[in-house]
Amino acid sequence: MATNENIIELRHISKVFEDGFKAVDDFNLEVKRGEFVTFLGPSGCGKTTTLRMIAGFEMPTEGDILLNGKDISSLPPNERPINTVFQRYALFPHMNIFENIAFGLKQKKTPQEQIRRKVKKVLELVDLEGFEKRSVATLSGGQQQRVAIARALVNEPEILLLDEPLGALDLKMRQEMQLELKAMHDELGITFIYVTHDQEEALTMSDKIVVMKEGKIQQIGEPEDIYNEPQNAFVADFIGDSNLFNGIMTGPLKARFAGGLFDCVDDVPKGTRITAVLRPEDIVLTDPADGQIRGEVISVIFKGIHYEITVQSGRYEVVIQSTKAAAVGDKVGMRVDPDNIHIMIAEDHTNRFKVDLTRNSGLEFNGKEMPAVITDLIAGSRLTENGELVDAHGAKIDPARIRITGAIEPQDIEMTDDIEDERVLVDGTISDLVYKGDHYSYVINTELGQDFIVDDEYLWNMDDHVGLILPPEKMKFTVRK
Repeated sequence: MATNENIIELRHISKVFEDGFKAVDDFNLEVKRGEFVTFLGPSGCGKTTTLRMIAGFEMPTEGDILLNGKDISSLPPNERPINTVFQRYALFPHMNIFENIAFGLKQKKTPQEQIRRKVKKVLELVDLEGFEKRSVATLSGGQQQRVAIARALVNEPEILLLDEPLGALDLKMRQEMQLELKAMHDELGITFIYVTHDQEEALTMSDKIVVMKEGKIQQIGEPEDIYNEPQNAFVADFIGDSNLFNGIMTGPLKARFAGGLFDCVDDVPKGTRITAVLRPEDIVLTDPADGQIRGEVISVIFKGIHYEITVQSGRYEVVIQSTKAAAVGDKVGMRVDPDNIHIMIAEDHTNRFKVDLTRNSGLEFNGKEMPAVITDLIAGSRLTENGELVDAHGAKIDPARIRITGAIEPQDIEMTDDIEDERVLVDGTISDLVYKGDHYSYVINTELGQDFIVDDEYLWNMDDHVGLILPPEKMKFTVRK
């Protein structure tokens, strides 16, 4: 069991690679002695880079890593009481199981009798006793994975790092090994830090989950809290299945979303824009007259332990998981208990971008002229005959000290696959998407190094290269001197 003592602390850790890519951005975490902590997130979110910095295989660009209160940021891997198990087990094919596990101890010149005793102990722990002389080439994937874990554990590390160690196994073996790893952790009492993109693994094994996206922590919490109380739309969408709907609070403990009015338990002020999270298993199908909202079944998929039923309710799609079947075309109602509605205050997704001032006092974004001039933005300002900008009192305004920001809402941007369209102001690649019931919310990594959020009713694919059309009449400009 974990105590209140921190064994590892990461303070403001960042990692920037030589090409300028920022893999980890201001990462802060405390890991208690004996905890099972999981870094969870999509590929490229920085979880493995963070693990490698703890192990000493990468050095942080900024920040400190403390082990038992002492800074180890500059220590090489072999001087840290930490061992790592990788997805590729890297076993020595010319050695038998005993020799593979004993390798590290022999390098330390540990006495033979002590080696034998320690190897025997870890073989029993990973359920491979009696296999000492077997060649690793004759082992299954699950057995090889156990040998890799035993090789790490035999060194009696204070911390065991596991970098997607179950990724090469089939589903059934992976599920079995999840339980075995958790049992090993409970028996050994040492600290496990685990990396995965598999939500089920994280929820099954962890004491604490760290959800990451694009190098930043999105949420830290126990599995139940992460699942039931996600802090933003990314976490809600990434952890399990979710219905996400934009809405508004209409009164005390009342929210309107998905075309209906719902009681809830989150006390959010009236008029607040919100995102409502409904888990599919928490939505109950009813007769149409008994539903808080109504619709028509448009899809039914049997998933073994439940049916996945999609209902079209007005312009919204609602996904339900039910043990009772329905038929396409059925008219149904849907109800959700207040306790099963999680309300999040909507994130401000207004797109803001730097706008440049041209020599003739016009506005320019990404080399293209904007539908405004600087005198439209500074009340009473004008241009003199020699082209100088002055305020209402005739005092000269230094253009170099003016900062102009453009803004546009996500729903006002149009995406196109025609990058050469003359209306396109900037182009980029889709790096993330979340379905919000009646539209998709996309994150576009642009050529400017800036992300744009775009709402679109159509489904585009991850990594699609798209152009962004920003209608001039939808833009707003602000100026700061």
